[in-house]
Amino acid sequence: MIDFDKTLKINMLFDFYSPLFTEKQIEYMELYYNDDLSLAEIAEHFNISRNAVHDTIQRTIKQLEIYEEKLNLLEKFNKRKEKYDKIKTEFKDELLIQYIEELENLE
Repeated sequence: MIDFDKTLKINMLFDFYSPLFTEKQIEYMELYYNDDLSLAEIAEHFNISRNAVHDTIQRTIKQLEIYEEKLNLLEKFNKRKEKYDKIKTEFKDELLIQYIEELENLE
């Protein structure tokens, strides 16, 4: 069984860094993590071995972790979200909240 927190983190990292991957990597990751297909189902769809799919997904995950280690896009996003949420709860100014929501929508 896949750990929910790990899956969520991988999905979030992939949202940030997916443009840096090949079409094949993107397809495998989307089928596995978004469409919940098994490695065997993906392998059958592309007429390749299950091990080839597994290796590609694992290399992609490792690369995601390397990108995040260097660029910290997810970490910065989470810190901004925490600040936005704190501002929205501590301040009641409607215009300020509107600006915060506009900033969140830019993410």
